[in-house]
Amino acid sequence: MTINSMTGYAATTNETDAGTITIEIKSVNSRFLDLQFRINDDFRSIEPLFREAISRKLTRGKVECRFSFGKKNNSGAMKSLNAEVLTQIADLQTHVTKQFLTATPLSVNELLRWPGVVEEAEINEEMLQSSIISTINSTLDAFVTSREREGAALEQTLLSRIAAMEEIVVRITPLIPQVVQQFQQKATTRLEEALGLALQNGANNNAAQTITREEALDRIRQEVTMYGIRIDVAEELARLSAHLTETRHILKKGGMVGKRLDFMMQELNREANTLGSKAAAKELADAAMELKLLIEQMREQVQNLE
Repeated sequence: MTINSMTGYAATTNETDAGTITIEIKSVNSRFLDLQFRINDDFRSIEPLFREAISRKLTRGKVECRFSFGKKNNSGAMKSLNAEVLTQIADLQTHVTKQFLTATPLSVNELLRWPGVVEEAEINEEMLQSSIISTINSTLDAFVTSREREGAALEQTLLSRIAAMEEIVVRITPLIPQVVQQFQQKATTRLEEALGLALQNGANNNAAQTITREEALDRIRQEVTMYGIRIDVAEELARLSAHLTETRHILKKGGMVGKRLDFMMQELNREANTLGSKAAAKELADAAMELKLLIEQMREQVQNLE
C-alpha cells in the first residue's frame, strides 16, 4: 500500500456539446479534511456530489476545488421560432395598426431580434450532469495520483534519513562502555586526590576523622559507579534503534501514516534529547546533535503525509 502526500494538484478540461467544463483541484497539508469550493452560482447543486467524491478518497488536507462552465456559442446550431411569442406580436401589431393607420409593420429582421422569438436548443441537463460527474472523477483520479507520486518521493527521503540515523547508532554504540569506563576512572582519580587533600588538611588541623580512608574511597567508588550508570546511554540507543525499525515498518505498510509517523518523531526526539543530556563525551554530544537535526528534517516531511 502506498503513502500519500497531502500536497497535490490536478486540472481537467472537458469539451461537451453544451460547453466547456473546467475543474481544478489542489491541496496543502492540514490536520483534518478541509474542503473549499469555488463554483459558478448556476452549478451550486453539484457541490454535494463534489464533496462526496472527494471524501471517499481523501482523509486529510486543505483542498481547494474550482469548477467553471463556459457555455458553447451555438451560432451554427439549429434554432427555432417561438410560435407563441410570434402570435402575441402579431396580435399587438394588428391592434396598433388599427389605432395608428400610418404605423409601419415590423420587418422580418426586427421580428427575429425581438426577445424570445428565436429559441436555441435547450441544454440536456441530464447529459451535462453526467459529463460533470465524469470530469470530477477523472480530475480526482489524477489528483490522487499526484499525491501518491509525491508521497513516494517523501518516503524515499524519510528512508534515507532513517538510514543515516541507523549509521550513527551503529557508530557510537561500541563507544559507550569505553566512555563510561574512562569517565569513571577519571572521576575516581580526581575524587581520590581531593579526598587526600581533605584528609591531610584535617590531620594538620587535628580534626577528628569520622570515617577511615578506605571507607571514604569505597564510598567514592560507589558514587562514581552510580553516576556512570546514569550517563550510560545504551538503553537510549536501543530504544532509538527500535523506534527507527518501527518507523520503517510504518512506511512499508503504507496507508494513512501521517499521524503515526508524527508520534514516532516525538519518540525519536525524546531519545535524542536524553542522549544529548547524558552525553559524557564529545562524540556522543555530536551524535545527539546529528540525530536531532535528522529527526527535525523528518518531522517537517511527515507533516505533509496523509
